[in-house]
Amino acid sequence: MSARSDSPSTRHLVRAAICAAAIAAVLGVLMGARSASAQEPPGPQPVSQEKLQAAIDQLGNLDYDTRTSASRTVRRTPGAQAVPALLTAVASHKDGYVRYRALVLLTGFDDPRTHDAIRESLTSPNDRLRTVAYSYFEHNPDPAMIAPFLAALDKEVAEFVRPALIRALAALGNDPRVQSALVRESGRGEDFFRSAVIEALGDYKARYAVDALLAIAKLDGPLADDAVLALGKIGDRRVRDTLIDLQHNGPPALQPFVVAALCLIGDACAPEEKYLVDALKYSGANAGNQELLRGAAAGLGALGVSGRAPSLEALFDAGIPSDDPMRAPIALAVATVALRNTPLMLTHLGTRQARAAAIDLMAEGFDMLEEDLDKERFFVLTRHTYWEAPDGSPTRALMQTLIGKLDF
Repeated sequence: MSARSDSPSTRHLVRAAICAAAIAAVLGVLMGARSASAQEPPGPQPVSQEKLQAAIDQLGNLDYDTRTSASRTVRRTPGAQAVPALLTAVASHKDGYVRYRALVLLTGFDDPRTHDAIRESLTSPNDRLRTVAYSYFEHNPDPAMIAPFLAALDKEVAEFVRPALIRALAALGNDPRVQSALVRESGRGEDFFRSAVIEALGDYKARYAVDALLAIAKLDGPLADDAVLALGKIGDRRVRDTLIDLQHNGPPALQPFVVAALCLIGDACAPEEKYLVDALKYSGANAGNQELLRGAAAGLGALGVSGRAPSLEALFDAGIPSDDPMRAPIALAVATVALRNTPLMLTHLGTRQARAAAIDLMAEGFDMLEEDLDKERFFVLTRHTYWEAPDGSPTRALMQTLIGKLDF
């Protein structure tokens, strides 16, 4: 998947791209900051142990502002102080939701003790903890975990846990045992779970699954969309003839996915991109075309994740002035690009004129997504980029705006 790391090299890429693109826009960034938000501190801030423990205890508070403020306090505490407290909370806090939020926050501190806490969470009866643990291993693949993950595949049925397990396995797709298991899972079980398998196969460019995905793409039903888009992400041009046939003979609802897939496998992309933009505008202006709207937004989102800046720009151009029902699928696509191609998103925001409105749209998409660990990774990258950027620089100003508007 594209640029989902918070490594120093990625942060360097982000800073370089933003600085090159946004110098002329710094005043606009400053004007776009939420007036009520405080200036972000220049680095981690020590707090008393009592205040830190109180913040951790509030991570599960029903009041949004209270738990958001608590998370903010923990995130800005130096790791040497925060990590031991979070480890204790993950292991023994009486509130299961606090344990979950503590584990998510723990992953942002890059501490070697996190790995052990994650492994222990794999066997927790708390579904949320297991979801975070599998998501962590997606981003930190460990071949030693293949056997236990395959064993879990036979018994893990929780709605949000199983897709995270599937993605953790897909990240280890070079192993023949994993390949065999995921191809098998793409063809059996509930559509919801099969959809997660198909998406993961596409995101991890699983060429070993092309034949299985082609068979699904040719069938009527809701999984054809997923299979067509996955084939495009894999990028194997052997599927081009099938995609062309589906373009001519497939159902109308499938067309945005076919067009996006053709672009992704390397066909001349400008016409396909224009089709998706036109479909987005048409379906937004004409009620009763929700399938076309969702398909066009998803297709542009996939192109944005792949690195196509015009697709991301088109989503913002259509989404910023829109209302529901048009706005929701566009916001979701924008947020997906933010999580899966963060450098592209930050570069675009560095030059965007209507920056505040663009970040509002992205924030709405964040609220729809369940991937809390992925969002935490975005927050970590943004916060560290802010801390490392020179005072008064366009990069720091943009990060301040993001932190204020996304409220982390």
